[in-house]
Amino acid sequence: MDNIDRKILAELQSDGRLSVTELADRIGLSLSPCHRRVRALEQSGVIRGYKAQLDPGNLGFNFSALVFVTLKEGDRQAVEAFETAVMEVPQVIQAQRLFGDPDYLLQVVSRDLSAFQQLYDEQLSSLPSVQRLISTLVMKNVVQDRPLPL
Repeated sequence: MDNIDRKILAELQSDGRLSVTELADRIGLSLSPCHRRVRALEQSGVIRGYKAQLDPGNLGFNFSALVFVTLKEGDRQAVEAFETAVMEVPQVIQAQRLFGDPDYLLQVVSRDLSAFQQLYDEQLSSLPSVQRLISTLVMKNVVQDRPLPL
């Protein structure tokens, strides 16, 4: 990866809807080489995809919580069962496995506190192998969806 690839990635992180023509103009490259580079970045997996960034509040998701999860067991079957089950909960918008204790950090959205409580009581607490859940409410997002530092 060279500086031109980094410029391409920086522009696409900023605006994934750029046409290849606009992208080529912005980085000072002709159309065909720019298109080949973008395709190579996609095929290599550096560019995983393109998506719209949605505003949760404008869609009615006005409540956000971080949930720390500690599992009862740490064996492969317990981990796989938990991860498979947590992927089925649409309100979990991010799940990260951690080193140490706790085992996982979940980012959860819901419409309000009541909806979060229901989700917590009915789904999160019944995920496989859960020993303990600790949740904290998000007061404000300070840094969110920041582009990678290229």
